[in-house]
Amino acid sequence: MRQILPLLCIAIAALAATLATANAQKYTGPAPPTPDLPYIQHATNLIATEAVAAKEQKSKDDTLYTIDGENSTSKTPLALPIFFIKADKLNPASLQMYRLESKDGHRELTASAKRNAEPIHVQVTRLGADNIYKLDVYNGLDAGEYALTAEGWKQMFCFQVY
Repeated sequence: MRQILPLLCIAIAALAATLATANAQKYTGPAPPTPDLPYIQHATNLIATEAVAAKEQKSKDDTLYTIDGENSTSKTPLALPIFFIKADKLNPASLQMYRLESKDGHRELTASAKRNAEPIHVQVTRLGADNIYKLDVYNGLDAGEYALTAEGWKQMFCFQVY
């Protein structure tokens, strides 16, 4: 009986490891070359999002974030883009997507105390053990300017759907 208990524990541990590996998604595509930068998947290629520091302007009730340039340099025709990110310092689960408004040669996002900017829902999935994550957009995106950002980060990762 004493010999069976250690063998039973080993068998349960092996089964648990096998089930965890079977449930984890595998990623066999190219690895994102720069950590903490989301990339848009285009077939077998990864296109880097535009990493920019947003300028923050606070007023009494609102905070306005502005980004230079009316359009992002990172573009996709996909209404349901898929993103890949290799995490280092950034927690991919904290990323939120927002639609930006193009105005007067720049892009902007307004957050107010009364009405916060509404994030676009994305699903984050860890792929294997290399800290690579996949981000899927829940609903199709209309043509326009968008940004992924994490609370507390001044950096935004911008892209355009055309």
